[in-house]
Amino acid sequence: MSDPNIRHLETADELRAAFPVMQQLRPHLADPVDFAARVARMRAENYALLAVWEDGEPVALAGYRYQENLIYGRFLYVDDLVTTERSRGGRHGARLLQALEGIAREAGCAKLVLDTGLANALAQRFYFRQGLLTGAMRFSKVLGGQAA
Repeated sequence: MSDPNIRHLETADELRAAFPVMQQLRPHLADPVDFAARVARMRAENYALLAVWEDGEPVALAGYRYQENLIYGRFLYVDDLVTTERSRGGRHGARLLQALEGIAREAGCAKLVLDTGLANALAQRFYFRQGLLTGAMRFSKVLGGQAA
């Protein structure tokens, strides 16, 4: 990555610093300890968390993982993409997507894939501006297991 203000979160302190940012996207996350434990479990499934840093604080996050399936082949899936409310408009999301595209290309991925809610028109417009196109509609069913 050529942007010195974008780097992966590696330590427990970095995860704790990132918790308030992620909580803006995932308000159901209870506390930094739970967040760090979830990230640790997800890392076993190739999850990584990339951050834009300003003045020693994360202001935007992108959680992602490599996956492979019969539809796309090898691809990079973006689980989470969030910029703090006060930092929106600073092109942090665009910078993170650009960094993720580079990471995906370097890893030989055929696609970069992410999901967003049907009602999230602002995010959809942002993704279109970044060159992402809709390609599917996802269906799901709540089964009552451990919630997100």
